[in-house]
Amino acid sequence: MKLNLRRPKLVIPLLVLAGGAVLSAVLFATASEVQRESLPQSVPAVRVVVAEPRPVRLMVRSQGTVAPRTESEIVAEVSGPVVWTSPALVAGGFFEADAPLLRLDRRDYQTALARARAALARADGERTHARAALKRITRLAQGDIASPSQLDDARRTARVAEAGLQEARAQLDQARRDLGRTEIRAPYKGRVREEHVDVGQFFARGQSVATIYATDYVEVRLPVPDRDLAYLDLPLFGPGAQDAQSAPEVQLRADFAGADHEWAGRVVRTEGEIDAQSRMVHVVARVEDPYGAAARDHGAPLAVGLFVRAEIAGPQREDVVVLPRSALRDDGSILVVDGESRLRRRPVKALRVDREQALLSGAELAGLRICISPPRAFVEGMLVRVADAPEAPEAGPRS
Repeated sequence: MKLNLRRPKLVIPLLVLAGGAVLSAVLFATASEVQRESLPQSVPAVRVVVAEPRPVRLMVRSQGTVAPRTESEIVAEVSGPVVWTSPALVAGGFFEADAPLLRLDRRDYQTALARARAALARADGERTHARAALKRITRLAQGDIASPSQLDDARRTARVAEAGLQEARAQLDQARRDLGRTEIRAPYKGRVREEHVDVGQFFARGQSVATIYATDYVEVRLPVPDRDLAYLDLPLFGPGAQDAQSAPEVQLRADFAGADHEWAGRVVRTEGEIDAQSRMVHVVARVEDPYGAAARDHGAPLAVGLFVRAEIAGPQREDVVVLPRSALRDDGSILVVDGESRLRRRPVKALRVDREQALLSGAELAGLRICISPPRAFVEGMLVRVADAPEAPEAGPRS
């Protein structure tokens, strides 16, 4: 069969295919040889810290509100108009123990005291007369001059006179107490929270005069998770008070008057039950003389009602390694970089772990390079490259 060269639509594609084949043959014939090279192995970089065991004091964090150790409602025990009030009997006023706070009109009670004294003198006279009459009737009865009925009457009269004397003495004591109650004195050193009295006001018995609270020391009720009690040296639910010298120290901090202040105190007791909902145990911290020595030493008083942050000091542990939380794996082990820059898994004993730090026990960790940025995929003995790392943490963990 002969090719018809007069049909260009068929000839042109054949020429293009033939030219492409010739060009490909030329390129393959003149191409240089490709050299094969192996890619360098990728070594992950990790950060490490050198383990340095040291003594660490365990700390527990909490928070609470300052409350007075005692708060009292002062109530009038007798009735009468107010004739005098102390300058300290105002909201926020300070007073000393046994200081007079308020006086009521005494005249009615002085009159009642005079009447009680007169009644006592009269009852004493009647008793003396009855005793003398009883002796006389007794002698007459012994001589059969007085009848038994007369002797019985004399004895009854003597007993009535004796009872009247006792009643008169009780009324005199009552009159003296009522007269003393016209002056209200402070039961302790403290401060006035609020007052409800003014000069000229008539007060009925049982009416509230003021609300006061003690200022010799204040207390802060601090909730602590039950698991954190293992880090504190506290008597748990047992009898007896915490010794002042062995009681854990507490540092209280608060923003007050535009500055950050700190006060020192001690934990004095543990409340006797666990909160069923929060699973918290409440410990009570005490700060002595919050408006006196504490205010002078720390620049501000530890005022009642102030919200404070607390750090409770626990026992000191020896040979503790403090690491970032990232250094501890989920299975309770750490990764150590050996002398050949290979990662090795090492089980450890964790004393405490929180969101920021992990405390490990054991002097055998001293000098080890502990990985604090483990690679995503870990294989025992894998080669790593040690990068620069920050210094080990200085402080112990917080809760």
